[in-house]
Amino acid sequence: MGGRAFFFEMRFCRIAMVQMNPTVGDLDGNVRAMKGWVKEARRARADVVVFPEMAITGYPPEDLVLRASFLKDTRQALNRLIKACRGITAVIGFIEEGIPTGRGPSTPFIVPSGPHEIFNAAAIVHDARLVSTYSKMILPNYGVFDESRYFRPGTIIPVFVVNGIVMGVNICEDVWYPEGPTRHQTLFGGAELIVNINASPFHMGKSRFREQMLATRARENEVILSYTNMVGGQDELVFDGNSLLLDQRGEIILRAKAFEEDLLVADLNLDAVVRGRSRQPKYLQGRMGMFAKVKQVVISKSHRAKVRRPMMSGGSSPLDSLEEVYRALVVGVRDYVRKNRFHKVLVGLSGGIDSALTVVVATDALGPSNVLGVFMPSPFTSRESREDAVALMNGLGVQLLKIPITGLWKGYLRVLSQIFKETDPDTTEENLQARIRGNILMALSNKFGHLVLTTGNKSEMSVGYATLYGDMAGGFAVIKDVSKTLVYDLARLRNRQSESGEGREVIPKRIIDRAPTAELKPSQTDQDTLPPYGVLDPILEAYVEEDRSLEEILQMGFTYGTVKRVVAMVDRSEYKRRQAPIGIKITPRALGKDRRMPITNRYLKV
Repeated sequence: MGGRAFFFEMRFCRIAMVQMNPTVGDLDGNVRAMKGWVKEARRARADVVVFPEMAITGYPPEDLVLRASFLKDTRQALNRLIKACRGITAVIGFIEEGIPTGRGPSTPFIVPSGPHEIFNAAAIVHDARLVSTYSKMILPNYGVFDESRYFRPGTIIPVFVVNGIVMGVNICEDVWYPEGPTRHQTLFGGAELIVNINASPFHMGKSRFREQMLATRARENEVILSYTNMVGGQDELVFDGNSLLLDQRGEIILRAKAFEEDLLVADLNLDAVVRGRSRQPKYLQGRMGMFAKVKQVVISKSHRAKVRRPMMSGGSSPLDSLEEVYRALVVGVRDYVRKNRFHKVLVGLSGGIDSALTVVVATDALGPSNVLGVFMPSPFTSRESREDAVALMNGLGVQLLKIPITGLWKGYLRVLSQIFKETDPDTTEENLQARIRGNILMALSNKFGHLVLTTGNKSEMSVGYATLYGDMAGGFAVIKDVSKTLVYDLARLRNRQSESGEGREVIPKRIIDRAPTAELKPSQTDQDTLPPYGVLDPILEAYVEEDRSLEEILQMGFTYGTVKRVVAMVDRSEYKRRQAPIGIKITPRALGKDRRMPITNRYLKV
């Protein structure tokens, strides 16, 4: 920011991209935060300030959209924000009600009762005045997205002339398609800058793929591309931020922080875009027909140069894939707890790797004073588990309650002895221990108002290696979408981080090295019931996440008996998963909204 002030002779635009963390339904709180960001942008002397998709309402608002009162309050919230945007142009994500004007594209959607239709929209505000809006055209309706359930797709493609600069605005999915609105706005509307606003949820590998897509879109359209994403947790979703500003060659100018609120400010040279396009006949031909294809909205036609120092603030380096996942878990826990107004969490400690990773994530998210560990030994709990649980909690500085359950378990057996007398002991007696522990955790939650975090991983949840009303009892499943092998990788990552920062391992090495066990009977290990996790997890990834058939999985080199057994366990356990608490999505296909299988199902191909 140093250097002498100078006069821009070329056409420059100073953009401020706000990577914010809204809360669904907190219209007043979101607008209050946005007003603060507008002040920051104005202080930076920005020409344009950009907010994420549905920043006013939070994303996804789901069936709140069907409430007339919510739509009315959303518009009032927007009006309050508009008044704060004096002296600046703002692009603001919100939900708009519109009068029906005909069906347009044949995309199915549910229209709320009443005379209006609903749009996922961006408000374009200039000097405290609503100039126009843009309605999202390509509505995602896959995975966790249900936008066609609520919204009508837009049919008009506008560009906006602001201070002599042609700007196209579109929303999230619109930019993913080569022949989508971006192509029309640049080729037929002459847009030199595309402002794309987003609520794009995280999963492993997405940020790199998204970056490549954006670079391609900027390069093929020879346009400066601003990609402003949301950040933070909302139920099972985590938004990673990673907002990007790319030049017309597809090269990154600035990248926002991952999983943190951030403000990117940069000066953009729009004349460089025009010079590059002057050698491309397609743009000359496109401009000739622009009014037939694209609606132009003129806000201020002539460019007014400003005296100011050049600016480029913000910026960050990308995280590696494993660190991204860990940060997503931390943010997911922090925001679920905070946004739902809990203060403390409870974690049942077993001395094993899953509960260890869960309590470490919770501590990183909330601080040690807001986490309470509960260790509930039974007759089958080993000395190693007792020692490791104590060592873990002492190292974290987290309080540990010890509540033995042997007496309770024996009491259950006495009560049931007459009924069970003609039967042999089996998993029933084992699962009683898990259910006693679940009861104790929920009693503590009930008494003190703490949220119970469950500790089951994706491998276990996929095959039903979990006890209903036992270790599945709780309010939020931290590692529900984390495979067992990934649990170990994350534990080792966190230990490497703690060794470099604190000089010690946060998770005792023995917890990582020991064979995993539920300790519900003597000498038990997970491999008594399940294939080794190195075999199980690739099969689950193929079947659960990639929808591969039995035949396709066999071609990966696994035996028929193993694949048949795993697939049958997955299919039989849908009723359990339907009753499980929600958990943080970190894979392309999580166990929840992403994968909606019928419980009553005779299509079992094994």
